[in-house]
Formats: sequence, structure tokens, C-alpha cells
Amino acid sequence: MSELDEAWAAALSEAEHRARLAGRADVIEYLSLRNSNDLLRKAGVDWLIAGFTRLAGDANRAGAGIQISRKDDHRFPIGSSTMVGHLLTLSNGVRTLYVEAGWPRVPRDGFVRGGGLACANIRHLGIRQAGQELLLTKTKTGAPAWTSFVNKHFSLRESDMRRHIVILIDQHR
Repeated sequence: MSELDEAWAAALSEAEHRARLAGRADVIEYLSLRNSNDLLRKAGVDWLIAGFTRLAGDANRAGAGIQISRKDDHRFPIGSSTMVGHLLTLSNGVRTLYVEAGWPRVPRDGFVRGGGLACANIRHLGIRQAGQELLLTKTKTGAPAWTSFVNKHFSLRESDMRRHIVILIDQHR
């Protein structure tokens, strides 16, 4: 957890405490929803980054030679908003796969368009058509799911992540 995340969690906790003392059920309800959404955001982003990291590791054990690096507190644009989160960079020779995922942290960062909780980009350097823009949404069961901005019926699965790794290591493209 970054210092900003820790400070934010402490501020939310203090705000909830003050709301309880003041008998403000509406504020308590809002803060509870905010906390729940933050947990879903963190779980969704962690799943995405961990999934790609694990699949790259699997490919390396099979001889792929992918270099893996990760940057936290990464800022990236989605439309006119700024997302803050993680950047995973997977490199294989001249090919590079970028996986960035996060959400706005402060009001000046803007908001997640489309009513989602977080956003992600999967980008292949030099292969624009292979990339995806994703939106983290809450399913009917309350679980987080990564969907496409373009095709709302698409839900990212491990097989889709594996396809991105195959594109990264494919020597015949």
C-alpha cells in the first residue's frame, strides 16, 4: 500500500468515525460503499497484474525469455481522466507488452467513464490492433470483472491474457 493509499484509508476511517458520532447514516452509507468499491478495485487490478505476471513466468519456464518489470503509482490517461495504479512491462526482444491498470485517486484526476470502477490498457508496442481498453465493472453477483469498452459482452479471462502473451513471444508475426 502506498503512502497516499494509507493516508486515504486513514482519512476515510476518521470521516466514518465523525459521521457515526454525528449520527449521519447517509455519510456512513456512502463511506461504506466507497470502501467496498475500493476493495473491488484493488482485487480487480491485483488479479489482472498478477495474472499477466504469472503467465509471463510460465512462458519463461518454457524458454520464452520475457523480461518483467513493474511500476507502482503509475499515472496514465483514459480519455480526459487520469488513472493511478500499476504498470507491468513485459519485454521479449523488440516486442513489448504494457499492462496498466488503476483508477482516479483525487477529484482533479477525473472519473472512470462508463460507470466502471477502474480502467486498464493492454498495449502491444507496434501492434495497435492487438491492444484492449478495459473497464472494471461489478457483476450481478457483486464480483469484479474486466469488460471491453468496445464490446460490453466481453469479459476478460485467463485465456485472453494467455493470447496476449502468445502475441508477445510469437516470432512469426
